Amino acid sequence: MDVWYVSYGSNISKDRFACYIEGGIPEGSEKEERGCKNTTPPKKTTKAILPYSLYFMKEESKWGKGGVAFIGHEPDKDTRTYARKYLITDEQFGEVVEQENNVDALHINVQDVMDKGYVDLEEGWYGRVIYLGKEDGAPMFTFTSPDVMGTHGFSTPPQSYLSMISRGLKEIGLTEEDIVEYFLSKPGIEGEFMEDSLFGYIFG
Repeated sequence: MDVWYVSYGSNISKDRFACYIEGGIPEGSEKEERGCKNTTPPKKTTKAILPYSLYFMKEESKWGKGGVAFIGHEPDKDTRTYARKYLITDEQFGEVVEQENNVDALHINVQDVMDKGYVDLEEGWYGRVIYLGKEDGAPMFTFTSPDVMGTHGFSTPPQSYLSMISRGLKEIGLTEEDIVEYFLSKPGIEGEFMEDSLFGYIFG
């Protein structure tokens, strides 16, 4: 079956997400992704808005020292987190989740996630898979930390990672000024930069 994978992080960039489908090393990353068994590109992609708070945590990742993006567990109608939806197969989605969590096999049952609203996997930074409803007859899913937002300290993302998210945000229609304004209030970035310094950090 087809499902929508909804990304709010570096996979907003089409080229970066393609590495999870086709394999390869994304620009700015230190890790080669294995790709999916089925390397068919997404059937469709479109902008999305999520009513979940965006934040950054962890100390180091394949992008270098600093945090990566997560969303909180509780929806809030006043919160707008920019995202991108990709229409892929449920098998491809399962393999994307495996790659994000650096594990070989997870065996995600998407119907189980739909029935329960979310499922927490046994391991991985992105171990909570969340059901976001349906669009055009296909279920939508994203993933985040199983831990409640604020359980761990927030941390500033590395420049390479934030630049990749920003590239994706440009692809879905945001200006550089929009992007800086968007990030300034996010935990992990808030209070660490002024507007000008964040602009320089992201866009050089």
